Amino acid sequence: MNLPPAAILTDIEGTTTPIAFVHKVLFPYARARLAGFVDTHAQVNGTPTPALETLLGQMDRDEKDPVLKIIQGMIWAEGYASGEIKGEVYEDVPPALRRWARAGLRLYIYSSGSVAAQKLLFGYSHAGDLTPLFQAYFDTQVGPKREAASYAAITRGAGLPAGEFLFLSDVEAELDAAAAAGLRTCQLVRPGDGTRPGTRHEIAEDFAEVAKKFGLPRG
Repeated sequence: MNLPPAAILTDIEGTTTPIAFVHKVLFPYARARLAGFVDTHAQVNGTPTPALETLLGQMDRDEKDPVLKIIQGMIWAEGYASGEIKGEVYEDVPPALRRWARAGLRLYIYSSGSVAAQKLLFGYSHAGDLTPLFQAYFDTQVGPKREAASYAAITRGAGLPAGEFLFLSDVEAELDAAAAAGLRTCQLVRPGDGTRPGTRHEIAEDFAEVAKKFGLPRG
């Protein structure tokens, strides 16, 4: 029987957080304030700000452009700080993360959203500040989420063998890439998100079922 994993690497959208929160709360909030941002910011981190039409087109296509992600993160930061936005996480996620952290598991985030946006979501969540639970955060600066090399880079950076990691995601192609890099995998198929279960990975409806299947602390 396999030993429980020593580290958890988790996706956000569709895994810890409802897809609807991202697409019906975060994206519209940023879109509504994008024109004002472009008017008042000439540059972002030393990079010229793209034209409004370019940014809107990238948002419509859900492109993972780094500059767009930085701009969205800056807009969301104002919303979180003002209390207009609260980070939404599934009810089963905070208690599971806290139990796993107390038990000594190392917790990591890997999402297409910028690291800054990740920290805002978990720092201003409905369940309080969850950021102290995580060892590190990764975005697509480390590489695309559907390429095995990205997961290899993460495990090397963490200083742990790939086989000691469990990667959680709702996207089968991401799980395929992680498995190719040697990570253990589990697909989150949450009823409210409409995720289609695959056939190549373990499947769980929530973090409680993940804990049961992989021998993690369950309370």
